[in-house]
Amino acid sequence: MLLLGALLPLALASCSSSGAAPAPAAGSTSPQGPVAAVCDHVPPGPSTAPAGAVRVDPAVVDDLSAKTKNSPAGTTFWLAPGTHRLSDDEYAQVQPKDGDVYLGAPGAVFDGRKKNRYAFAGPAKNVRLASFTVQGFTAPRDEGVVNHDSAPGWVIQHLTVQDNDGAGLMAGPKQQILDSCLRRNGQYGMNAYSGTAPVTGLVLRGSEITGNNTGNWEAKVQGCGCTGGMKFWAVDGADVVGNWVHDNRGTGLWADTNNNDFLIEGNLIENNDSAAIIYETSYNAIIRDNTFRRNNLVDGRAHADRGDPFPSATIYLSESGGEPRVKARTSNLEISGNMLQDNWNGIILWENADRFCNSPANTSSGSCTKLVPNVSTCSAPAISKKPLYSDCRWKTQRVVVQHNQFTLNSKALGCEEACGRTGMLSNFGSYPDWSPYQGAVIQQAITFQQDNSWHDNAYAGPWTFVAREMSNIIGIGEWQSAPYHQDANSSYQPNGGG
Repeated sequence: MLLLGALLPLALASCSSSGAAPAPAAGSTSPQGPVAAVCDHVPPGPSTAPAGAVRVDPAVVDDLSAKTKNSPAGTTFWLAPGTHRLSDDEYAQVQPKDGDVYLGAPGAVFDGRKKNRYAFAGPAKNVRLASFTVQGFTAPRDEGVVNHDSAPGWVIQHLTVQDNDGAGLMAGPKQQILDSCLRRNGQYGMNAYSGTAPVTGLVLRGSEITGNNTGNWEAKVQGCGCTGGMKFWAVDGADVVGNWVHDNRGTGLWADTNNNDFLIEGNLIENNDSAAIIYETSYNAIIRDNTFRRNNLVDGRAHADRGDPFPSATIYLSESGGEPRVKARTSNLEISGNMLQDNWNGIILWENADRFCNSPANTSSGSCTKLVPNVSTCSAPAISKKPLYSDCRWKTQRVVVQHNQFTLNSKALGCEEACGRTGMLSNFGSYPDWSPYQGAVIQQAITFQQDNSWHDNAYAGPWTFVAREMSNIIGIGEWQSAPYHQDANSSYQPNGGG
């Protein structure tokens, strides 16, 4: 695996809002080691067939599928150099058996030729794919080319999955994606979703996720929330470590609806059109020691150009936070030790007062919180009383933002009046008419009552803060003072961003 050079955090010679000159935020440890640059540099597989392996001939159409069908479970297949293909039937695909292994020789390519929908499908467990390229398949929206049926225990290593429609990969329980290249796929690099068994124990490490959503699905289906580098749905336990997530059309990493127990650590996430990370209606995560550069410049500018005042975020927490009653490695949502450099905005904590279980405003229709399994339970009049009053909402609570470095050169970005915001806020509750969360109830809760804390951060550049509601944009002095009392022991240099 070829590695990028060291990514050194920008040192901040900053002064505090009171005029003192402390050191940068203690404990700030954004990635200083190498980050995966995998695409076009995937290590080659074995040049000869391993002992006992079945040789797959690229000159024989459908050889890979046929030999898989005619071999026992646990067979190792070696894809000889060249382009392997299926028959012209759009539903022709490889159906692995439990424990099958597929190894590619140098130059081995599995090409759907824009005729076949799926490359590898079916329920087989513990399949391994390594050291070849999968390209040219035409999975429909929300479906994937590799592990189409989200089977458990698959290991994807040194694989290039590129130029497919839909998602390059689906994910099943205990799947590992290691040192692989997921690029230029039509919708996502990976779609972690299973309609049957929950996806648990997912690992994504040392991989490059770039240029995905070539189909520009948000333009085709406005508001679909169905695009970007990767999407995670109801994943319980995921390690996303040491990856390079860049230049995707849309969001880099998007966890949406009842995800829990994520570790997002040591990644370089840059140049994505939308947010670097969205963590939405989900629980308990650690986001630490990552570098975020130049994210959300496309969508942030589009928001500004149409006069939309909502602060498009680099790290966007939407109805998400820590919940001790949901088992995870932390009971908080921790954002620490990250470097955020020249993104459109910073970290935004948001809670939609009108979005809760059984509300027509809940875009995750049919879903309820992990604390209330039955959506219909959240209805009037029971929802106005304990415990449903609390448990029918996904809450942005127990969020800790600490030891991060925020730098911004707003002049270079050309966004002096529209960018450089960070904070926490909600809307004025108004819908539906039976909602118990109308008025300023949730604005007060997210700001003062839900244990959200910012401290020991370092700001360089003209940062401002959004508190309680969208139009309340304040300076560091007000942010640190009553009634907010945020960012204790943090430093601020308004002209230090470059």
